[in-house]
Amino acid sequence: MANILYGVNGEGSGHSTRAREVIFHLIRRGHNVHVVSFDRGFKNLSSDFEVTEVYGLRLAYVNNRVRYNKTLAQNLLTVPKAAGSIRKLNHLCDDWRIEQVITDFEPLSCHIGRRRGLPVIAIDNQHTLTNCQVSYPRQYRKDAAAAKLVTKLMTPRADAYLMLSFFPAPVTNKKAFLFSPIVRQEILAAKPTIGEHILVYVTSPSNELATILKNVRTKFIAYGFGREGQDHNVAFKEPSLDEFLPDLVSAKAIIANAGFSLISEALHLCKPYLAMPVKSQFEQIFNAYYIRQMGYGAYWEELEKEKVESFLFNLDLYRSNLQQYPRRDNSALLAKVDELVGSSA
Repeated sequence: MANILYGVNGEGSGHSTRAREVIFHLIRRGHNVHVVSFDRGFKNLSSDFEVTEVYGLRLAYVNNRVRYNKTLAQNLLTVPKAAGSIRKLNHLCDDWRIEQVITDFEPLSCHIGRRRGLPVIAIDNQHTLTNCQVSYPRQYRKDAAAAKLVTKLMTPRADAYLMLSFFPAPVTNKKAFLFSPIVRQEILAAKPTIGEHILVYVTSPSNELATILKNVRTKFIAYGFGREGQDHNVAFKEPSLDEFLPDLVSAKAIIANAGFSLISEALHLCKPYLAMPVKSQFEQIFNAYYIRQMGYGAYWEELEKEKVESFLFNLDLYRSNLQQYPRRDNSALLAKVDELVGSSA
């Protein structure tokens, strides 16, 4: 049995969704897990675990675009606040007798682990960019370089990197291991069907996209537009976990931003995916690029009615390609976690 500090990045819900699966597994194995997070991660995990809130280092957005230089500058300016959380964590690690650190792209827990000479395991999708041989469009070389720098700064010098990916890639670091995405139990248990609707999800409202959807002759169920009710062929819904899951499981296809967790769930359920990455967020561009490369769907930065119709016309092709997608449970990654935690105990 080990005393584990588990740091979870609080931006978005993807980090906390997959961390929940690993944390429950570790608790079932008899370990004491002390969770730290911030923002949405703190809120999402507090219903299941006792979570300590820490200061969160974040990506900086300007006009719905990620600005990596601003990200570095803002995080440097907030060093005093981060230092306060580090001191707090340091004392708590003494109280909790922490022996092992696991981090899902949460830097303070990693920093504490390195400072105290503890084994650190990183579990995330971001490190495929730094520890795998991958490709991306040439025009994004500067964005890729900045994203790599941020990734290395967030969780430096881990003892092991357990990387999550929906596509195969040669691993270039002997301390890194590639796994299929962590999928929550509700998705693993789901029986997908092909309904009449296309599920649409955006992280911020887009009137332009709403107009495009109303001019395409098919049914849409749309989340994230800040409105509710039927408008022509589009059913707008407010965020709801109870409704979103069945809408996802029964969707004909997905049109959404290119967040890793939703992509992972959609591909596991054999749903063709039209990706609209958040502008200048390289991680989403990277995900969208590989959806197109693998033949699982389409990727455009700017959507038009004709592009949506082209995607819908090719659904059978994408669905055929998705038959080759490896639908795996979480057992391989969890077995590696058990091996690493056991070897450090």
